[in-house]
Amino acid sequence: MSRRTLLRSGLALGATGLAIGSIGACATPTGTPGPRTVSLALNRSLVSLDNKLNQFDAALTVQRGVRQSLITLDKDLKPQLVLADRFELVAPTQWLVHLRPGTHYSDGSPVEIADVATALKMYSEVDGSFVGGFFPEWPTVEQVDGSTFLLNTNRPVPVLDYLMTNILITPARANKPEELQSGLGSGPYVVTSSDRGTGNYTLERNPKYWGTPAQIESVQVRFVPDESNRVVSLRSGEVDVIDSISPDAADQLAGLKGVSIDRADGVRLNQLFYNFRKPRNHPLADARVRKALTYAINGPALINQVMQGAATEATGVIPMTLDGAIETGRYVYDPARARSELAALGVRDLTLKFIWETGEFVADTDIMESVVQMLAAAGVRATLQQFEPGGDIMTWRQGKGGDWDVLGNGFPGPTGLGITIMQGMFAGTAAKERTRDTYQGYVFPEITDTITQASEAVDPARRSELLATAQKQVWDTSPFLWSFVPKVVLARRSRIDDIGLRPTNSYDLSAAALRA
Repeated sequence: MSRRTLLRSGLALGATGLAIGSIGACATPTGTPGPRTVSLALNRSLVSLDNKLNQFDAALTVQRGVRQSLITLDKDLKPQLVLADRFELVAPTQWLVHLRPGTHYSDGSPVEIADVATALKMYSEVDGSFVGGFFPEWPTVEQVDGSTFLLNTNRPVPVLDYLMTNILITPARANKPEELQSGLGSGPYVVTSSDRGTGNYTLERNPKYWGTPAQIESVQVRFVPDESNRVVSLRSGEVDVIDSISPDAADQLAGLKGVSIDRADGVRLNQLFYNFRKPRNHPLADARVRKALTYAINGPALINQVMQGAATEATGVIPMTLDGAIETGRYVYDPARARSELAALGVRDLTLKFIWETGEFVADTDIMESVVQMLAAAGVRATLQQFEPGGDIMTWRQGKGGDWDVLGNGFPGPTGLGITIMQGMFAGTAAKERTRDTYQGYVFPEITDTITQASEAVDPARRSELLATAQKQVWDTSPFLWSFVPKVVLARRSRIDDIGLRPTNSYDLSAAALRA
């Protein structure tokens, strides 16, 4: 966002209370892609070709081009078979799966049942697993014959087919409980060069792909954090696709010859989430304090003047675009009320530390600076610490790097189901917290119990009822200082077609085509 926008809106801020960390820089791509090559400029660094810890939706576009799952979701977020040609619920706690004949990795070795079992084990063991938060329990693999197996659970998991779309399969011998840097997979592309430090990768069409070959021969992936550089690169033809663009960028590019804009309703929840690991005597350990602080935030101003309408203010604890979501409440802007309620609760001279990673959402820095000013009007001082993409924010989130009060973060809804994001964010347990695998220390046993019941309900009506109850319970704990749902916007050169942008801010790279 331009600083002029903030000045016009009256939200321009001084440096008071600000302590912003360094921001990583990256040069724009150089050279125009060849006639058989597509160049993607990502706003977040692609640090791995594995998704165990990934929370960056657009990264899945590249990761799924190399690695595949048994089953995936199409652009309408409906399950579609990939490495499996059968995935069927045969009992409340049992799914029958059959591997598709002929599937193999880029080195020619076959996809085997042992690879699936190992993948589940590695996803469950990785420290700080993002994908693991979606699973109420991990299924076990029971082999029936050479290509058929059962996925067994102790309790019903009626949406296991949706959950398994997040498990990317790797040869058992090459899998580890960590984000994998190698690119061996069964997908339509192979990795021919990679640089985790810069976030740059080159993919080539897999000559041994078992399915329909990708239409694009070569894909260059670049990390370009600065949006203005990405826009210039797209306009000049140096890159073909840029993701997660702001309204300013979309306005600049709209109507230009050879450029197209794709939009979709998002399923990602962006939030200013409180740190629930605070000691009992800390003000933020009191839900009344957390609630009082929300009155200091002018959500409509942030949406309309800072983000220029690129998002919708949340009216619930999960995006309303997800199946099963209900409205649980609305944010109210009343800084005088925030100040008076904090005073009544004995909270004075409160200082909050905000942390976030660059590029977490549109206009992230401007949003954070604006929030500092809004809190100041309620008598609350705030400082900011901004992390570079690929840095050590994960250790901070786990309470291992340093203390903080509010996290600027995004949480995707990769299955399109409300129960999945509820499981990932709000079903924390004491056991998960011991390994720092809860969502910022959020542990409320009664809420976890309701979510667990919902996740096990085979009857959709009963599941929806329990899910609604859980959402109301979560809202009453005031987990967010503020939250919003971003719109998905992507810009591309018109020479690349058939992207099929999904609400998850990703697309099927193998289905995209280059125009002659």
